[in-house]
Amino acid sequence: MNKVTIGEYELNYECYGEGEPVIFLNGIMMSSLSWRPFIEHFRDNKVIFLDLIDQGSSSKGKESYTQELHVDMLNDFLDKLSIKKAHILGISYGGEVAMRFALKYPKRLLSLILANTTSYTTEIMRGIEKLWDYAAGTYDGEVFFNATMPYIYSHKFYEENAKWLKVREELIINSFKKEWYEGFRRAIKSASDLNVTNRLQEIHVPTFIIGAEYDIITPVIYQEIIHKGIKDSSMVVIKESGHASMYEKPIEFATLVSGFLRNYNKNIRIL
Repeated sequence: MNKVTIGEYELNYECYGEGEPVIFLNGIMMSSLSWRPFIEHFRDNKVIFLDLIDQGSSSKGKESYTQELHVDMLNDFLDKLSIKKAHILGISYGGEVAMRFALKYPKRLLSLILANTTSYTTEIMRGIEKLWDYAAGTYDGEVFFNATMPYIYSHKFYEENAKWLKVREELIINSFKKEWYEGFRRAIKSASDLNVTNRLQEIHVPTFIIGAEYDIITPVIYQEIIHKGIKDSSMVVIKESGHASMYEKPIEFATLVSGFLRNYNKNIRIL
C-alpha cells in the first residue's frame, strides 16, 4: 500500500505492473483490496487501485461533500504520480465519479470503462440510499448486511452462495466500526446531486460500458442511456449477474475489461 497527500487528506493506493496506467475506482463499499484477485488479468498495463475519501485506508471525510471532491482529488492524484493520461475504470459509485472526471478533465483520459453504473441518481436509488443510511446508522453489522446485500447480489448468486455470504456477514459484523459506517453515510449522500445525462455527448474518449442482467440497483436500462449518450461507445451485458458482477462473474468481468484495453472493441453483445 502507498499513500499520497493531497491537501488535508491522504489517499491510499496500490500499484502493479508496467504499461499504460489504468486507475480503478471502487464501488461505494469496496476498497483497493477488492481488486487484488484481478491483478493477473491486467499484466499489459500499470494497474492502480485507488481508495477514494471514506474508502479503504484513505482519510475519512471531515464533513459532508459531493463527488466533485473525488474528481478534483483524482486530478491531483494523477499529478502526484506524474501521470499525464490514464484509462479509468469505475464500478457503480466509482463509475459516477469517472463520468464526472471525464467531463471536467477530458484531456487526462485515454479511455473510460463504466460498470454497473448510472448517469443520474434515480428515484429507486434515493429510496435505497434512505434504507442504507438508516441501516448504517444502527451501527449493527447484521442489520446493515441484510439491508444491503440482497440489492447487491443477484437472486441466483444469493441462493447458490449462502455459506460464502454468511462469511461475509460475519466479516462485516466483526470488522466494520462506527467510523466506517459514518464514512459510508457521507459517501452515499455525496451522489444525491448526480445528473450528467444531458452532458454525456461531451465525452469523446473510447468508452466501454458493462451492465448486468439481474442488476437491481442500476438496471441495464441505465447503462443503455449512457451508451446512447456517449458517441461510439460499446456495451456488453453480463448474463445471470447482479450489481456485483465483478464478484459474481469475475472471469467474464476481467476478460471483458482486458479485451477492451487491448482492442477497444466496439461490439454490442450479450455474454
